[in-house]
This record gives sequence, C-alpha cells and structure tokens, in this order.
Amino acid sequence: MFWAAHLLAGLAVVLAWPAPVALSRAKWPTRAPAIAMILWQAIALAGGLSMIGAMLVWGLDPLGDNLVEALGRLGAMAVSNEPAAELGLVHVFALSAAGLLGAHLIFTLLLTYAKIQGQRRRHRDMLNLLSSPAANRPATLVINHPTPVAYCLPGGARSVTVLSNGLLELLTAQELDAVLVHERAHLHQRHHLLLWAFAAWRSALPWLPTSQLAQRAVNELIEMLADDEALKTVSEPVLARAIAIVASGPLDDPDGVCPPDALSTTMLTPGPPNGQDTGSTVNRVHRLLTPQPPLSPAQQGVALGASGLLLVAPTLLLMAPWVLG
Repeated sequence: MFWAAHLLAGLAVVLAWPAPVALSRAKWPTRAPAIAMILWQAIALAGGLSMIGAMLVWGLDPLGDNLVEALGRLGAMAVSNEPAAELGLVHVFALSAAGLLGAHLIFTLLLTYAKIQGQRRRHRDMLNLLSSPAANRPATLVINHPTPVAYCLPGGARSVTVLSNGLLELLTAQELDAVLVHERAHLHQRHHLLLWAFAAWRSALPWLPTSQLAQRAVNELIEMLADDEALKTVSEPVLARAIAIVASGPLDDPDGVCPPDALSTTMLTPGPPNGQDTGSTVNRVHRLLTPQPPLSPAQQGVALGASGLLLVAPTLLLMAPWVLG
C-alpha cells in the first residue's frame, strides 16, 4: 500500500492548490455553470477523500496488503487488546491524523448546519414581525424598507421569497418576474445545500486558500444557474437591469432588516456591507449582455469525465491499492 498512500497524497496536493486555482481562473465556467458546479463538487469530495485516505493507507501499511485486510487486522487487534507491535510511531501518528481530520470535517459540517438553522429561525421570526404577504404572489413576503432587496429563505414547505418595498418601486413588471423566478430557482434547485457544504469546507479548513476560492466560485455559479432559469421567462437585457437594481442598495442598513449575505439569504456566507459581491454582479451582467456560445458536447464530455475520474481515482486507490504492488 506504499504507492497508494503516496499517490493519494499527491492527488490531495493537486486538488488542494493547483486544480482549484486553475478552475477559479478559467473562463469556460460561465458558459456551463452546471458542469462547473459538478467539477467543483468533485474536487472538494476527492480532495477530502485523498487527504484522509493517504494518511489512513500510510498508517495501515504494516498490517496488510490492502485496506480491507489491514482494517480487519486493526479491528482484531483492538478487540483482543493485542499490542500493535507492527505499527511504528509514524504509523500511529498517520492513523490518528486521519481519524482526527475525518471527525473534524464531519463535526464542522454538522456544526455549520446547526448554525445555519439557528440563523434562519431567528431571521424567520424577524420576518414574521416586519413583513406582510405579497398580494397575488404565494410564498412571497414584503418588508417595508427602502433598500432594494430580494432573497429567498429556505425552509422546506415554509420556504419564502422576500422582497422590499424599495425594490418593488424600482422594478417593472417584467423585471419583478425575473427576480421572482431567479429567487425561486435557488429554492427549487436546492442551492442552499451546496452552499452549506462549501461553507463547512471553508470553516473546517480556513487556512486552505482554495476553500475560499471554491466558496466564492460556487456562490457565483449558483447565481448564474438561477439567472439561466430566469432567462426562460424574460430577455437578457431585462434580467441584467433587474440584477443591477438589486445590487444598487446603499452600503449601510441601520435598521438591521436586510440580509447580511450575498446569495438570497441562505445564511451561509459573509458578504460585503451591502450584501452584494460587486465582482460577481459585474460578471453576471457581462455574461447576459455579451453571451458566449455554450460548450461543445466534446468539451462538456471532457469536463464531466474529469469530474467522474476525480471521484473514482481516490476510491480505487483506497479499495484496491494492492494493484499497485
């Protein structure tokens, strides 16, 4: 299992730095946001599996020729209270590191979920006091605030879209339809689950620059996916104007009513003071006003194939390291 451990470690390094940096700088994701989203998820999953797997395989190397045999041997030693004479200090350290990292990632995922749920409950309570139902628009609330605001609050059957009076005064009927379709697309496509996972990754590994790159890229991609859904009902210029209006709010919110983060208040990611990522907004508007051709089937196949390979490679190295001798 010696070579499997080193290959997993090498893959973890590639997925922790050069691969995410290259993808974050690439231009093609704006032409295929759904495929880019799949690739980001594959990088995150394969990277975590490779990091944990490399340490696990390295630590178990003296106990067997493959992972299943080594884990069985380790379990038998634990049950019989047999001394682990075959394991040196380095192997014990590697096994401990694998266990701690795995537990840390899972704990952070659960902690992030609990934090998000708490923030949503508090925000929903605030909405119950400060908002009123929108006329003729189900599952839509209106808050009395001059800031142009539009966001969605996930909650299963209780999910709502929230608009401000200030936004309603600025939008035309078509622009309002575009905003509503955009926000509801976030709910229908379960974007809050993606943001939860990548927010947890960033919280678990804040020292890893690529976790920040991934979160920023995913935030922008889900906005583009929602934009594409809105384009089924309105034209590009109409949607671009609506995006610009929503992004034009003042920098300060002295009443504390407006949501603190950029994406439709899924309560996941910190944003700039006005809740809008200026760079992301510019990219989205530019994408709408100067549309690029979609990726060719061959290019899509390459990106999807790379995503599949990233998920398969660490799994094969973990489950069949004896193939490598």
